[in-house]
Amino acid sequence: MNDTPSEAERSDTAAPAGEGTPDPRVAEFARQWARTVLGTSYVPMSRPELWSFLEERTERLLSALAAEPFDAGAAAEVGADLAGVHLVDPLALRRTLELLGSRLPGLARELGRPPAETSERTVGLLASLGEGFVGAVRRRVLADQDVIQRAVRQARDDAEEALRASEARFRAVFNSSALGIAIVGLDGLIQDVNDSMGVIFRTTGPELLGRHVLELCDAEYGDSLREKEDELVAEVSERFMVDVRYTAPDETLVWTQVSGALVRDGNGVPEYQVLLYADVTDRHLLYERLNLQASTDPLTGLANRTRLRNRMEEALSPVPADRRVGICYFDLDGFKTINDSLGHPIGDDLLLAVARRMEAVAERWGALAARMGGDEFVLLVPDTEGPRGMVPLVERTLEEIRRPVRIGGHELKASASAGVVEQPVAGTDAERLLREADITLYRAKEEGKAQWVLFDAERNSAARRRFELSAKMPAALDNNEFFVQYRPVRRLDDGGLVAMHAELRWDHPELGELTPPWFVELAENTGMITRLSNWLLRQVCEHAGEWMRRLGERAPVVAVDLSGRYFRDPDLVNEFRSVLADSGMPAERLRLGVPEDALFDEVGDPVDTVEIVRELGAALVIRDFGARYTDTRRLRELPVTSARIAGGYLERLSERPLTDPLDEHLVGSVVTAARLLNMSVVAGGVHTRRQAERLHEMGVHAVQGDHAGEPFAAMEVERALAAPVKGVGGTSS
Repeated sequence: MNDTPSEAERSDTAAPAGEGTPDPRVAEFARQWARTVLGTSYVPMSRPELWSFLEERTERLLSALAAEPFDAGAAAEVGADLAGVHLVDPLALRRTLELLGSRLPGLARELGRPPAETSERTVGLLASLGEGFVGAVRRRVLADQDVIQRAVRQARDDAEEALRASEARFRAVFNSSALGIAIVGLDGLIQDVNDSMGVIFRTTGPELLGRHVLELCDAEYGDSLREKEDELVAEVSERFMVDVRYTAPDETLVWTQVSGALVRDGNGVPEYQVLLYADVTDRHLLYERLNLQASTDPLTGLANRTRLRNRMEEALSPVPADRRVGICYFDLDGFKTINDSLGHPIGDDLLLAVARRMEAVAERWGALAARMGGDEFVLLVPDTEGPRGMVPLVERTLEEIRRPVRIGGHELKASASAGVVEQPVAGTDAERLLREADITLYRAKEEGKAQWVLFDAERNSAARRRFELSAKMPAALDNNEFFVQYRPVRRLDDGGLVAMHAELRWDHPELGELTPPWFVELAENTGMITRLSNWLLRQVCEHAGEWMRRLGERAPVVAVDLSGRYFRDPDLVNEFRSVLADSGMPAERLRLGVPEDALFDEVGDPVDTVEIVRELGAALVIRDFGARYTDTRRLRELPVTSARIAGGYLERLSERPLTDPLDEHLVGSVVTAARLLNMSVVAGGVHTRRQAERLHEMGVHAVQGDHAGEPFAAMEVERALAAPVKGVGGTSS
């Protein structure tokens, strides 16, 4: 390491030019002095400050060395100054004396200040400096010792006072604390208690002395307290906290939170325990009340889903191994009508009356009655003896529900449908049991009102597949599993193409290609029909728009079926306009097929959507015309261009050489009604030439089905247009 000061260092520490400016040789000597003593002691100043300090002391030593008469007292002051800046290490003194003894006389000669008797004076200066240094250090040590002694005496006095104050504070806390405090020996016997212990345990303090702490809790909580206390005494744990219950002499239930800690003597040996008792009875009562509220239906007072789930977990415990369980899932019939016609207060009172009757039945059978929400109820029966044992319970419950009840001046007669599941506990769980009961209830409601149905694994499996399909439909649409195919619609007189009819398909990854009967009704029931129909309408218009751009006037008209629910959707018109604008598809090239009953609202007036869609230019086609026996005269008021008929009676036209007269009459009457309304008739599901011939004779205008042509993809439209027509109408293949 280079100890030579840089130009910057020299300039930083140099005194101003002129009088009093230290000689550079003095400054260099001070720097060497600093390097000699640095590292021997902590000096609370920076290096430049130390250089300046030592320069001044060098000048004072040089002046003392050359002074007449000679006086070594200045050196003693320098030694004291060194001790004052914490250069107190003996090594620092030795190095200082060695440096001054060897260099100070030479420095004096270099500066032109050679004293007489230099050696003797140097020795005197060094001796005086050492004396001053040692004296200053001794005084510093004595001063520090005095400070320490005073501090020790003060600390001792403070400790004694703190001990007295601590004991007073402990006694004040012990006597006045609302917490119960017990001093307990390592054997668990109570040695001392405060007054609060007597208040908490409904007794007096003296009566608690000598008792074991386990006597202050009920037997069923003793094990947990004993375990915690044993761990504390064995020094396994430093402290513990546990809630226990105690039955007081007056039969009052007292809940306490017990926290314990171990107290050791001066040698660290465990001496006794301190147990704190907090009365948490109100908290436990509040918890129980909140827990009851959280597990109780607020309207009926029956168990809610949470309590039902907890009880089901208990009932599904697999011990013993042959244990069985039963559940009845009820749904009131037509409850919405009561709510809508008489109001929700009447409906709530009816639910309350039904709940009370169900609860009375449940108590007799040892069952739990619960409300699932709305007008759905459940009876859970643990430990059943077989399906037959459930029959009297469900029939008795339905009978009770059917009994008339008078509410607000109305005599109401309710009924319910029920799904009943009874099976072994092994192999099932709460979620599966409820799901099977819900599906069985769904089957009961399909069979009519006031019915109950017993669980059937095969039929439930089929229903479950339908539910799974409905649940997977949204993701299937997002994953592009749906696609559109087109079937030709051809005239019967010359085989000419009337339109391309769009048919929705689902390419299911497990079940393969599914046709609309598999999923359209499910989409209607779940509300998915709007999203699915929006997608279908947009796909069809995009395809048809592309046909127009590629084929021009040769592009076929396209027909697409809309469900009744979707046609009534208030957003249909806006969506229709948006689709037409985005696809560039002229509305005049579009035919919308709608169910007959969707053209009228609940009071029989024409739906506004019909007029708006027609104003946009699209033509309307009535699907399954005549199937619902609508007052066909009302159709005269609506802008409908054609009707499509379908059904088994059309397919039977070709079953025998002589067609059934009833089938011919049904077809003829529907076709006649449509023609009287100035609507052309299209027949669907026409597969054979004989069907086509008979329908042509009866006045049907066009057909679709295998006889008119096989389905094709949107990109195959040109191939479909060029396909030869085989055997349509009276033509030959």
